[in-house]
Parts: sequence; C-alpha cells; structure tokens
Amino acid sequence: MHQKNLNLWQHDHTFGQDKKRDGERRTFIVIAITTTMMVIEILTGFIFGSMALLADGLHMASHATALIINLYAYVYARRHANDSSFSFGTGKVNALGGFTGAVLLAVFALMMAWGSIERIINPVSIAFNQAIFVAIIGLIVNGASVLILGHQGEHHHDHGHEEHQHDHNLKSAYYHVLADALTSILAISALLVAKYFGFIWMDPVMGIVGAILVCRWSLGLLHVTSAVLLDKQGKKEIQKRIKESIENVDDNQVADFHFWEIGPNIYGVILSIVTHNSKPPEYYKKLLPSDLGLAHVTIEVHQC
Repeated sequence: MHQKNLNLWQHDHTFGQDKKRDGERRTFIVIAITTTMMVIEILTGFIFGSMALLADGLHMASHATALIINLYAYVYARRHANDSSFSFGTGKVNALGGFTGAVLLAVFALMMAWGSIERIINPVSIAFNQAIFVAIIGLIVNGASVLILGHQGEHHHDHGHEEHQHDHNLKSAYYHVLADALTSILAISALLVAKYFGFIWMDPVMGIVGAILVCRWSLGLLHVTSAVLLDKQGKKEIQKRIKESIENVDDNQVADFHFWEIGPNIYGVILSIVTHNSKPPEYYKKLLPSDLGLAHVTIEVHQC
C-alpha cells in the first residue's frame, strides 16, 4: 500500500494540547502577584525586624513554588504535544500537575496542624496589630488571586465550565490560593477574638480547623487525579450513552469496553462489538454521540 493511501487512516495525537490553555495565563498572573508580595514581605520583615511579616513571606514562597509547578505542567504539555513518544498525547500532564499540587497541599495542611498543636502546648505572645495587618494584606492578595483563577463550580455542565471542571492543574492552583485566603480569614477572626477577649487559644485552634479543610480539598483532588493517571474507567453516564448508541442499533452487543480520560475533557475509547450483521468500524464510529469529547476511538467488530 502506498504511503499516500496509508495517511488517510493516520492522525496525530495532539488533541489540542499544543494550544495555550486559559489556565496557564491565569496561573502566571497569580504567580507574579504572589511572588511580588512574597518579596515585599520578606524584605520588610528583615528591614523592620518583623517575624510575622517574614513568616508570612516564607509561607507565600511555599505556595509560589507549588504554583510554579502548575505552570510548568501547562508549558511542558504544550511544548511536547507533538512528541510521538506520548501514546495518547500530553493531556495527562495536566492531571500529574494537579496530583503534585494536591500532595504539596496535604504537606502544607500537616505543617499548619503541627504548628497549631505546638502553639497550644507552648503558647507564645502575639503582636496582634502587626499580625492582623499581615493577615489582611494576605487576604487581599489571595482574594484577588482566587478571582483571577476563577475556578468554576462542580455543578456546571456547559462546555466552558466542563473544561474548567476537568482542568485538574487549574483546580490545584485554585485550591492553593483558596487555602491561603481561608488561612487569612481564620487568622483575622482568631486574632481579633484573642485581642479583644483574651482567648489566645483561638489562634492555634483556627489553624487546626483550616488544616482540616485544606486536607479535605487535597484528598478530593488526589482521588480525582489518581483515577486519571491510573486509567480508571470514565464517568458511568458517558459509558452508558456510548453503549446505548451502539446497542440500540441492529443486534449489536458491546463485548469489551475501555473508556478513559487522556486529557482535560478528552477521552479515549476501545470497543469490541459482536453482531450478526457486521459493518466496517467507521459505521459504528458514526453512531457515537459527537458531544462527549471522544478524541481517540478504536473499534473492532466480531461476526456472531
């Protein structure tokens, strides 16, 4: 067979991963804001001898590092999208970035909990005015970052929201800035109560509450991203639609079925069909719904 004819049945495995995603731009902006604030806090902490400013600056540095990992995942996936050594493209780099971010999020949560428990056992005096000022500045910066990343809720299902929902890398970045914003809110509340009512223990207790919430976000993201990385079968409602589109025609039966996510809102499908009246694979491909994000479909047909 001539190569020219063979090309008719060949296609690339880029699946749009060579295009810059919206999340990449947003993550870059948030990194710029976070890094700028981090440098200002560390410098002023040294200049004015403020441990509160210095500590918050170092805390921001840890989250800036996590966000840089998220940005690297976007850039790596885009630059290697045409690399044929990736069997189904670089879409799973997105999930890997999200998984890495979730692990770091869990580490930060454990650090928050450990520090809070240590404060309960060994209380220290707090410079309330300075600490409240730092927390308010942190809340403003992180609140702006949350708005920039603009992560969509889990219950939206139109095309744009669906893409955000499956962008695990963006979700990881969003949780990092949301965790910082939550920490600032809890810190401000605890510091005000401690300052005006003398309940010093509120500060570390709020730290533990924040750590528990952040840990829950981390575990949820780990569950979702690990399922993608391990090729777990995709959503059952989509599986049902695929099977029904085949089995509702003639006497077709799906004997073997593999359906997995190969990128954000991009799926691969391998179907084995048993039928009395066999037709070419292209016939069955046309039966599949066109709105499911099926980017790589392989069908084999067996005569019953």
